[in-house]
Amino acid sequence: MADTILEMKSITKEFPGVKALDNVNLVVERGEIHALIGENGAGKSTLMNVLSGIYPVGTYAGEIYYNGELCQFHNLRESEEKNIVIIHQELALIPLLTIGENMFLGNEYRNRLGVIDWEKTYAEAEKHMQQVGLHESASTLIKDIGTGKQQLVEIAKAFSKNVKLLILDEPTSSLNDEDAKMLLDLLIAFKEQGLTSIIITHKLNEIIYCADKATILRDGATIETLVKGVDEMSEDRIIKGMVGRPMADRYPLRQHNVQPEVALEVRNWSVYHPLYPEKTVVDNVSFKVHKGEVVGFSGLQGAGRTELAMSIFGRSYGSSITGELFINGKPAQFKNPEAAIRQGLSYVTEDRKTNGLILGESIRMNTTLARMDKICNHSIINNDLEKQKAEEMKEEMGTKTPTVEQVIGNLSGGNQQKALLGKWMFTDPEILILDEPTRGIDVGAKYDIYCLINRMVEQGKSVVMISSEMPELLGMCDRIYVMNEGKLLAELDAKQATQESIMGYIIRAGSN
Repeated sequence: MADTILEMKSITKEFPGVKALDNVNLVVERGEIHALIGENGAGKSTLMNVLSGIYPVGTYAGEIYYNGELCQFHNLRESEEKNIVIIHQELALIPLLTIGENMFLGNEYRNRLGVIDWEKTYAEAEKHMQQVGLHESASTLIKDIGTGKQQLVEIAKAFSKNVKLLILDEPTSSLNDEDAKMLLDLLIAFKEQGLTSIIITHKLNEIIYCADKATILRDGATIETLVKGVDEMSEDRIIKGMVGRPMADRYPLRQHNVQPEVALEVRNWSVYHPLYPEKTVVDNVSFKVHKGEVVGFSGLQGAGRTELAMSIFGRSYGSSITGELFINGKPAQFKNPEAAIRQGLSYVTEDRKTNGLILGESIRMNTTLARMDKICNHSIINNDLEKQKAEEMKEEMGTKTPTVEQVIGNLSGGNQQKALLGKWMFTDPEILILDEPTRGIDVGAKYDIYCLINRMVEQGKSVVMISSEMPELLGMCDRIYVMNEGKLLAELDAKQATQESIMGYIIRAGSN
């Protein structure tokens, strides 16, 4: 007989002008991994924020039953006292504190005098770190470990709170394939120990790999729950539930019309670490991008792809940069990003929330920020023109929002990404560098971005795409460069390339 740990009944949540959740129901059985999936803006994170008390009782309608008891959480602490722990996509860790300090921040072990017992703090931290397979000292600073290990710190932190129901919101969005699989295997191992998990992810292969059930939300409403072993649990079936129709081709077709003219050429480009000038981050890299071409860069985390892109974009990363840069066959020297933008080169960062957008400001303001001169008369902003241009970019990008005066931080991840692209398309680039352009967004939003890329290159413009998703590179690019540890390993025609051939270059380089 099923043992229900969680039941959410008729949950309705409204924000000004938007009904985020509309009579949503969710049932989770004890000891299962339950995926919560849907397009950006479907209401997944909102539903989990209701469950965890981030949106307190009184701000939503409906009932939450946990272990058969009606729960009315007023804040996050109350849900954690019931052993419900949520780990958000943006990890809540302080880089300059140690692992142990982060794990017990706000929940410190103290002696009878109220003084923190550091010996017990670090001993308890290392006990929980062993539970998640994290073999580091608890006194290590967070900034000195990679993203994959930081994710494990968050899970260890959950175990320190005696977690029984673990909620993970896009836990693998910043991880490479190897680290992502290790994390999913860890969840499966925890399931065998009786832990219940709810996972929000846009990576459909992960759902098929680890989830026992998958509840699909669409436009704030419950569509269906698929059960492994009973229902079909394929990517095509999940997509049909998410978007309401089958999606025959994940990558839109385009006319490959690569022109002989070279739009961007980089020769013998080397970049050194800004804090450790003896460390080479990009090592003597040379490549070309033709007009009308999509060129991909593949590689593991730390391969130097982002550092290469940022150093080209107005020297926004690195020190002691050497090499030559050519735009349309002419030598170019960009002292700063503004100079790069004015010569038709734009860069869309992989980190939209920290480096790409000002989350507390409007869509209108964010859209025009990179080229204020286009909406100014004698250095005075023309507000009507700014609003008009922002509206045009909203329509072109397909950003779902009632008004461009909406605070951009209130949008879903996919719509934030579309707004970020709108910001850089407003600069009217001839060459657009996209760094992880579809990270953390759903298949529908991905398709929209792919269509935008195709429109650009069909107009004779050029796109450089950095992506950790090899199927994406193979589906969208004309050529693919492979990088590892700052070096360029190979140049492949995308039509002949495979995931196996790309990984083969990386593995062989790593073993040398």
